[in-house]
Amino acid sequence: MNRQGPARSVLIFSAFALAFFMSYGLRAVNAVLAPDLTAAFSLSAGDLGAMSSAYFVAFSAMQLPLGIWLDRYGSRRVEAALLLVAAAGACFFALGSNITQLWIGRALIGAGMAACLMAALKAFRFWFEARLQQRLAAWILVCGTSGALVSTVPVSLLSQAYGWRMCFAIAAGLLLLCSAFLWFGLPRDEEQAASRHAAGPVTDGQAVQGYGEVFASRFLRGAMPSLVLFQGGFLALQTLWAGPWMTQVLKLDAPDAAHALMLFNAALLTGFLVLGWAAPRLAARAWDGPRVMRLAAALTLLTEAAMIYLLEPWAWALWLVLAVISTVFTLLQTEVALSFPARLSGRAYTGSNLLLFGGVFLLQWGFGAVIDASQRLGASTVEAFQCALVLLMLLQLLSLLPLRSQGAEA
Repeated sequence: MNRQGPARSVLIFSAFALAFFMSYGLRAVNAVLAPDLTAAFSLSAGDLGAMSSAYFVAFSAMQLPLGIWLDRYGSRRVEAALLLVAAAGACFFALGSNITQLWIGRALIGAGMAACLMAALKAFRFWFEARLQQRLAAWILVCGTSGALVSTVPVSLLSQAYGWRMCFAIAAGLLLLCSAFLWFGLPRDEEQAASRHAAGPVTDGQAVQGYGEVFASRFLRGAMPSLVLFQGGFLALQTLWAGPWMTQVLKLDAPDAAHALMLFNAALLTGFLVLGWAAPRLAARAWDGPRVMRLAAALTLLTEAAMIYLLEPWAWALWLVLAVISTVFTLLQTEVALSFPARLSGRAYTGSNLLLFGGVFLLQWGFGAVIDASQRLGASTVEAFQCALVLLMLLQLLSLLPLRSQGAEA
């Protein structure tokens, strides 16, 4: 860990924050563009879920090699290179003429974005003091949520004026700029430290073995089911199904739905800002990740039950409540990653991320599959969405059973 001056601290944080801004924006953009994509390619709910979740398939597949690369080569080099892959994916998506090409483009975007948060958290662990880690994690999530905010009304207006393809063409150019900022703007001392560590006799087998140590952790194995079902479930809704819920369940028109989604992401951003202030205070009062998680889980289940029951147009406001509550889940994710030694930090972050985003893929695709199956059995569109959310709630409730505090697993 190196102490940074203010200017250097801002430079380091900004480079990673801008990349994560793009990552979160592209992750969530299909929630707004879903009607355009559905109309252009005649997609069913299952098709839409499968295509959008390609991001998470590729994102998850990258996590194991990514952890090794981050530990060996440093955050700057790895993330700058992968952002070029994301830029290529955005171009491919913009030019796509069928669902297969869209799937490939979306997968390339996911693969290229795989390092955005994990590289930032690993870099922060190297460059900043331990007492700042929870706060920095919350702040970079604020920046990411700003990307989701921009992916609502601004993207909707851009799509109406120039078409959805232009949105992805512009994104490709911005990703190239982010890559250049990381490559040319950041200091090299983190990757130099990584190179010195890798200069020893570390084989690929030993590097992979580090993942064995990560996945053997009883704390991680107890925490991941609830993280996957609650945090991952929220991401699956936020990045795709929130939009169709607004239009098909609450019957909002497209502009109103875009505004509701903008407020939804604004609430998420506000929640992360508050979390950045509250995180050290919760830790000082011995509120560990599992304890906070249980409280947030109870509030989440109550909010989701209200969403199922209340179907008036004004019920979009319940999504704001869900967004604020969901920010708390990141405390447990960060606590899980920080429970491992620094030599495993890259693999700890990416190993847990593999499980989390693999779950997001299954949940996002599965939500659409349940909607399609329910409709085939005679359910209305509204009833089909309700069935999908009820099933998610049941899985979330079961996921809390293995959750234990870190000390209880020792």
